[in-house]
Amino acid sequence: MKEVFEFLKRAGVFYIATIDGNQPRVRPFGAMAMFEDKIYIQTGKVKDVSKQITANPKTEIAAMAGDKWIRITAELVNDDRIEVKRYMLEQYPELKAMYSAEDANTQVLYLKNAKASINSFTESPVNYEF
Repeated sequence: MKEVFEFLKRAGVFYIATIDGNQPRVRPFGAMAMFEDKIYIQTGKVKDVSKQITANPKTEIAAMAGDKWIRITAELVNDDRIEVKRYMLEQYPELKAMYSAEDANTQVLYLKNAKASINSFTESPVNYEF
C-alpha cells in the first residue's frame, strides 16, 4: 500500500472514475492521505461525485508519474470520524477555506479491497492488493 500511496503523491493529480446511472464520470483529485494504514481521499458530500459513490462505491483510479502509470480498482468507504477529517485537512490546509472537520459537508473515504498495477512500456507491471 505504501508504494501505491507514494506513486499517487508523485503524480500529484489522479483521476477517479465513478458511475452516474449508466454514464461513467471521471474527474481529477489531488487530496489524499495515509491514515491508520488506509489510503483516504477527500470530497464534499454536496458534490455529484459523493452521490455517485454512495449509489455505487466501486471506483477506478488512474494517474501518471514520469513514464509510469497506475490503475487502481477499489471500493470507497465513507469514514465520518472527526479525527480522520482533521488529519486530511492538516495535510491540505488550503482546503480549510472550503471545508471543516466539523461541518456536514466534508467527506473522507478510504480505499477497500484495492488492486493496483503500476505499469510502463519498458518494465513488467508491479501489482499490489490491500
